[in-house]
Amino acid sequence: MIETDIIRVIVNGMQESVPAGATIAWLVEHFEDPDQDLIVEHNGRFVYPRRYAHTPVAPGDRLEFIHPNFGG
Repeated sequence: MIETDIIRVIVNGMQESVPAGATIAWLVEHFEDPDQDLIVEHNGRFVYPRRYAHTPVAPGDRLEFIHPNFGG
């Protein structure tokens, strides 16, 4: 990613600044979330893991990283 512009997105309810052109795959790596069973919602819609690298985020997008194995 060569873009130097910064955009703001919401990740798990927190406003984050990320490079323009960032993808969901970039976000998962950036936030160091190695959970194999991670579920990602992008603007309220489920995203298949195979689409993470091909799904860019835009200013104001909302993402939720959901851990289905969390809990006891």
